[in-house]
Amino acid sequence: MSTIKDGDTVSVHYTGTLASGEVFDSSVERDPLKFTLGKGQLIPGFEHAIMGLSVGEKATTNIPSLEAYGEHNPEMVIEVPMNQLPPELDAQVGMQLQLNQPDGQAIPVQITRIDGETVTIDANHPLAGKDLNFDIEVVEIHK
Repeated sequence: MSTIKDGDTVSVHYTGTLASGEVFDSSVERDPLKFTLGKGQLIPGFEHAIMGLSVGEKATTNIPSLEAYGEHNPEMVIEVPMNQLPPELDAQVGMQLQLNQPDGQAIPVQITRIDGETVTIDANHPLAGKDLNFDIEVVEIHK
């Protein structure tokens, strides 16, 4: 029976939870996640967790934030005047926005606070600074 190694394309089902038990993502109700190991398509801890597994095997793993989305970087949290947002935008805490850098690259951000005429936006990944738990089942190793 073959086992997963670097460079393999695999399909897996997974459920990701936070320390609180809250599910933040799952493939169980949809098609399995298909990816190639070693291509940087997934967080490093997830790839490490499935190395050596075979089709049908299941694994439960805890991935520390450094092997997931990194630590929360306070330098990526900024306050901007409300009047710098589009006038038609009904800004709400939790709202996802996209900022464009001078080179045209888009950066996803989230509004985390509204204080009078100031809005706090956070460009960290929403799961940055969090340890993640995954239940994983290998569905297929593609040949």
